Amino acid sequence: MKKVQKEIRYWDSDCFLGMLKGESDKKDLCKTVLEEAKEGNIMIVTSALTIAEVLYIKGKSPIPVKDKDKVVLFFRSDYIAVKNVTIHIAEFAREIVWSFGIKPKDAIHISTAMIDKIKLFNTFDEHLLSKNIIAGNPALVIEKPQVNQPKLPFENT
Repeated sequence: MKKVQKEIRYWDSDCFLGMLKGESDKKDLCKTVLEEAKEGNIMIVTSALTIAEVLYIKGKSPIPVKDKDKVVLFFRSDYIAVKNVTIHIAEFAREIVWSFGIKPKDAIHISTAMIDKIKLFNTFDEHLLSKNIIAGNPALVIEKPQVNQPKLPFENT
């Protein structure tokens, strides 16, 4: 019997914020992915930057301190892998800023995913979604979160 490999995808801060705050345009998409992650079918990867960034994203209301325990426990889930920001990631992020016109914090997220060779990057950020695919090895597909996402164009059948 062939073992099915767990899907690995990257979530930026906007996905976590949408879920934690129950934002109506995001929570349902995020919830289905989280349910699959809880079942052991998906591993969600994010940067350590997300832990701080998720508390307050420009243009949105902050997560209040009364929700501290909920936020802390959420990031300790065994289906969420948090990657440290290293000098290698930061230097690669700098190149992404220059090459693709992506903001520095977003470039940290992109470089974290690319260095970990993650193929699928989930976000609700319209600027990042407009980039769709960023060249790399493997290429990084940028889409809103959903379960049973279409097969990536460069994957084998």
